[in-house]
Amino acid sequence: MTTDQLLRLRVAAARSGTAPATWGQQAIWDAVAVLGADAPRYNVALPLPVEPGRPLPALLDDLTGLLLLHDSLRTRLLPDDSGRLCQHLDGEGELPVVLRHGDRADADALFAELLGQPFDTARRWPLRIGLVEEDGLVRHLVIVLSHTATDGWGVRRLHQDLIDLAAGLTVDRIRALRPALRPADEAVLQHSPRGRRRDEAARRYWCERLASGPRRLFEPDAAAAAPDRLLPNARLHSPALAGAVALVAAGRGVSSSSVLLAAAAAQQARLSGSPQALLQVVVNNRFRPAAAQAVSTMAQEGLFQLSHADGPFSEVLGRARTAALTAYRHAAYDKRLLDRDIARLGAEQGRVADISCTFNDARITRADALPATDDPGSGAVTLDRLRQRTRLSWPVEFPQRGPAFTFAMDVVLTPDALELAMTADAALLPRAGMESFLFGIEESVVAEARALGHE
Repeated sequence: MTTDQLLRLRVAAARSGTAPATWGQQAIWDAVAVLGADAPRYNVALPLPVEPGRPLPALLDDLTGLLLLHDSLRTRLLPDDSGRLCQHLDGEGELPVVLRHGDRADADALFAELLGQPFDTARRWPLRIGLVEEDGLVRHLVIVLSHTATDGWGVRRLHQDLIDLAAGLTVDRIRALRPALRPADEAVLQHSPRGRRRDEAARRYWCERLASGPRRLFEPDAAAAAPDRLLPNARLHSPALAGAVALVAAGRGVSSSSVLLAAAAAQQARLSGSPQALLQVVVNNRFRPAAAQAVSTMAQEGLFQLSHADGPFSEVLGRARTAALTAYRHAAYDKRLLDRDIARLGAEQGRVADISCTFNDARITRADALPATDDPGSGAVTLDRLRQRTRLSWPVEFPQRGPAFTFAMDVVLTPDALELAMTADAALLPRAGMESFLFGIEESVVAEARALGHE
């Protein structure tokens, strides 16, 4: 039987204060609040092997340094009397740390346990830490965070900070090397005249496109629309796509995210029959220098609208880059105010454009090189051989996500491939359509790589 030991990290005399919640904190808090038992799926995780192993006291010191470095890790969120969220930064307090003795299997079990619990962000700090000790050294570290504290971009900063703290850099030195925007300062900027103008411009952009976009992209199949239906999840594992995306991005002078977004838009247009693509896009980027290093949640959702998404892919790709940049520029706003604006627009028009399809490039790092093969050969041979390794699986089914949902697609990077994970309402996009969508993305990007001469 595994016996856990409960340790505590103590923080004293750090920065403290109270401020309004940021747009990101409020948006994620609202999203999690309605999920109930499903709330843990919004948690953010950083499981790390500790190689070659570290003494427990030294690692605890590093973790205390993280708490001192980043205000978001010591921030609680409480609604005020009006229902608006406020952030409360604690200057003092303790964080429990679970210590378990075991091996990799025990680390995996601890990770699942910590990840599968919801956070009480009003009473506790939005962070859980688990350590697995083996042969007198800590060899596995698990960090689980509430999504109200950070997003995937911020997790990369946490990882780098741990590396630097272990190398002997002080908290002050790391803060000087990588200055970051604090959540409280972000709230001040958002409530400033400049921040309000940015919010208004973003909400105006959304409403203009919601007023002109297609009202329905996919027609429901009444026979498949049982109220208790589950949502199938498909996963395409494609080494060829990882290589082809990098080749097309370099050849066309665009980002790999733009390539994948263009391919998704083209498939949406093909299967829906609408020449105009419309996707909600999770913007996994930070455009301001101070925000680039922040451990916080930006909750940036852009609205990507692309006319003529049904043309030749090389042309779609060129238009998609401009449309993506426009969407990214208008991805920061007060979501509660945007929801109000959308409701008012719907009342005026009877219905707004269909924004039930979501695209999320969730890669922590980018696929910048072709995966290794047994026989490098020419580009075309390599891509052909890699395509033979493509696999489609149906790993799980999910409960309903509400009435306004067609599909959500995530792009994930694995050591040897890109994976496209799609969850869809089969009453709108059946399994055959999901399969066609995912293979269609691979085919269009690989074909474009070949058109650039990689054959």
